[in-house]
Amino acid sequence: MVLSVEFAPLFMPLSRRLQTMSVFCMSLFFAMGPLLGTISFIILMFSPLSLLAVIYITYYFLWDFDVSARGGRRFSLLRRLPVWNYFCQYFPIKLVKTAELPADRNYIFGYHPHGVISSGAFSSFATEGAGFSKLFPGIVPHLMTLKFNFRWPFHRDFLLGLGLNDVSKESINHVCTNQGTGNAAIIVIGGAAESLEAYPGSAKLKLKGRKGFVKLALKNGADLVPVYGFGENDLLCQAQHPWLRRLQEMIRSISGIAPVMFYGRGIFQYSFGLMPFRVPVNLVVGEPIPVTKSTEITQEMIDNLHTKYIDALTALYDQHKKKYSNHPDVELSFM
Repeated sequence: MVLSVEFAPLFMPLSRRLQTMSVFCMSLFFAMGPLLGTISFIILMFSPLSLLAVIYITYYFLWDFDVSARGGRRFSLLRRLPVWNYFCQYFPIKLVKTAELPADRNYIFGYHPHGVISSGAFSSFATEGAGFSKLFPGIVPHLMTLKFNFRWPFHRDFLLGLGLNDVSKESINHVCTNQGTGNAAIIVIGGAAESLEAYPGSAKLKLKGRKGFVKLALKNGADLVPVYGFGENDLLCQAQHPWLRRLQEMIRSISGIAPVMFYGRGIFQYSFGLMPFRVPVNLVVGEPIPVTKSTEITQEMIDNLHTKYIDALTALYDQHKKKYSNHPDVELSFM
């Protein structure tokens, strides 16, 4: 340790170096992906290959603008690249199966907690790094994210290739209705509001007023599956100050995006940086809650199913926290 900075050992196995590099690249993508994609497009526009930029933007606006709400266009080879194995091994990230998911049904997974950047959800459902297809054969995962993320050149194509869709009602209805059976729409239900509660040791979920996913499940007859990522909130730390929090809430209320001021570790030292810490993340996938398709949906039906979901999620958390949580004494709470 030099000047209170704890440096990583100089000599490390190649596998650990590759793990660190994969996480560094993805941290850069999460932080600057839209900006890098836009800069790349501008450079292409003013290069000898400017015709490609014109073709790209024309195709985007005429045919591809809302593809994120029509099932997307996943590229299986991209999801199976070896880099995702290194990404998951870094923490490590592990999927834990507690029940079978028959492929003759469609599902809506609720992922909790959001964390700062939802590394667990991304690596487990947008890649094959955690072996989703082996654990749940016949189920196609569709990780949902903000439509905003599909408005940036090249950045959007990378997300679409990984099988991400936007989190609009139209998108979820399409996945659960127009693509046959064996589909799972994964929603990080707490959203931006919950990301501001992502502190190490926290188990506070934004769920009390979130009932839209329940209504969509009833409309489509999609079974609900609670998923809890133990360790997700421990990957990064956040700067805390009352004035900062008020500013964050104001920006979130206007834009829907939470400007999280986070910090973690660096590539060659453990004291500061934008990379997440090496903390195990275990995503426990709960038993499906059977849902019957309804054409006449009442508020009572929504409330009853929402209560059943919260009870199932709480039971899942309590059953597995001693084995997988870094803070087993922390109780799950809802806001």
